[in-house]
Amino acid sequence: MLIRRATVDDANAIAHIQVDTWRTSYRGMIPDAHLDSLSYESCADRWVQRMQGADGRSGFLVAQEEYGVIIGFASYGPERSADPVYRGELYAIYVLEAHQKRGVGSFLVREVAGNLMEGGFDSMLLWVLADNPSRRFYEKLGGRNLRSQPIEIGGAKLQEVAYGWEDLTALERLLQGRPGSQG
Repeated sequence: MLIRRATVDDANAIAHIQVDTWRTSYRGMIPDAHLDSLSYESCADRWVQRMQGADGRSGFLVAQEEYGVIIGFASYGPERSADPVYRGELYAIYVLEAHQKRGVGSFLVREVAGNLMEGGFDSMLLWVLADNPSRRFYEKLGGRNLRSQPIEIGGAKLQEVAYGWEDLTALERLLQGRPGSQG
C-alpha cells in the first residue's frame, strides 16, 4: 500500500469512496433518503473545488493498493473554529468497508500528522458522529474526547464528537514502525 498526495485526477475515486463509505457506515444514523440521494458526480465536483481552492496549509492524501486502486483518503489543514489548543484538523478520513481494520486508517493518520507538523501545526482535532462505531479507532490512537455539538444531516438531528491530540509528535511515534506509506 502507498499513501500519496492526492491530485485533482483522484477526485472521482475520492467521491466514490466517500459516498460508498457514507452509505455503508451511516445507514441507520442518517436517513436512507439522504444517503440514497448522494451523487458521485456532485461529490467529485466538490473535491475538485476543494483541491483547486486549497491554500498551501491544507492537504489531501489517498491510500492506494499495489495495483493503483484507491481504497481510502484523508484531508486536513488548519483547525476551522479557532480552537485555542488544537491548531490542525483532520477534516475527513474514509476507507472503503472491505479495507477497514487493516491498518489503512492508521497509515493515513500518520501521514496527516506528519504533514501537519511539517506545516507548523503541533496539535490536531477531528469531528466524528457520536453514534459512529469507528470513533473507537480514534480512542485507540489516544484521541481525547473534547466536546460534542449538534449537527443536522439529511434532516436528522445528530451529535458529533471532537477528538484531539495535543502532541502530534506522540501520535506519530505511536504510529511509527507501520510500513507502507510514502509521501
